[in-house]
Amino acid sequence: NELPDDWDRDTPSWDDPTEMVAVREASAASINAFAPNIPWLVGGAADTAMKSMTLMQFPEAGSAQPDSPAGRNMHYGTREHAMAAIANGLALSGVRNYDSAYMVFSEYARGAIRLSALMAQPVIHVLTNDSFQVGPDGPTHQPIADLATYRAMPNITIIRPADANETVIAWKVALQRTDGPTILSIAHQKVPVIDRTKFGSASGLERGGYVLADPPDGADIDAIIVATGAEVHLALETRELLVAQGIHARVVNLASWEIFEAQSNEYRQSVLPREIRARVTVEEAATIGWHRYAGDAGEVLGIDTFGLSAPAPVLQKRFGFTSEDVAAAVQRSITNAQ
Repeated sequence: NELPDDWDRDTPSWDDPTEMVAVREASAASINAFAPNIPWLVGGAADTAMKSMTLMQFPEAGSAQPDSPAGRNMHYGTREHAMAAIANGLALSGVRNYDSAYMVFSEYARGAIRLSALMAQPVIHVLTNDSFQVGPDGPTHQPIADLATYRAMPNITIIRPADANETVIAWKVALQRTDGPTILSIAHQKVPVIDRTKFGSASGLERGGYVLADPPDGADIDAIIVATGAEVHLALETRELLVAQGIHARVVNLASWEIFEAQSNEYRQSVLPREIRARVTVEEAATIGWHRYAGDAGEVLGIDTFGLSAPAPVLQKRFGFTSEDVAAAVQRSITNAQ
């Protein structure tokens, strides 16, 4: 369960803000950058490796087979519970490892995931397709309650990165954790690479939540938009829309509640000042738990019904996840806070 010296020497990065990169693609790049330098890292998926992009693809990796068990790619088949249980056993033996499934089907593995938390084993659970953005696959494949239920489980750290560079840092944080499992909540769709010359550094993810953008020209903050994962881009779009309406918003990326809550009160107050009561939280998942960050005057944008089968843009409009919807919620919250 230890990491070799200089294990992260080949850390990938993306600098072009015009590039669209799926978070799962960045996750694949992270695996294949770090794994060659960590010989005792193994991983596998519940028959979703190609779509979850969790294969180690360098020549030395190989595949674990009955006649050649030394391979580092584990082919678990569609057996989520057995997969997570085996991952616990590997971790108990001192082998660093990850498993992977679509987030909604991790529900089959919940008992074993709970045990990785109970036993404080540093398994990395890579859960992809983490919102209704999978669109036409419909409600059977669209997770709604999973993030909330995992957040309610003790000793699990959940990280929901917003872009490619945050995904790399999420992997680094997960690999360095030794006292419990980490869930990497990975989006399916392509998202822009956030321009870090204009917005906060991706390293802010190491503290769980951070200020991604403040009002231009040092203007006073009228409201705070808090988002996670791919919805961070929606928050940034809304910020621009609000500027045109004369409203100045701060955007906070709250990628990991657990890591953020472990920070000092001073830091948390610097990110979410108590005196700014106009707040909107944005996450394409169940709303339970978000009121702790929205406060008494805030608005919580989420989804508390099962999804539908339709293209993602149609679902965004149907469930109220457009920049116009978020802007309207900000305006309501400002009114509520007065």
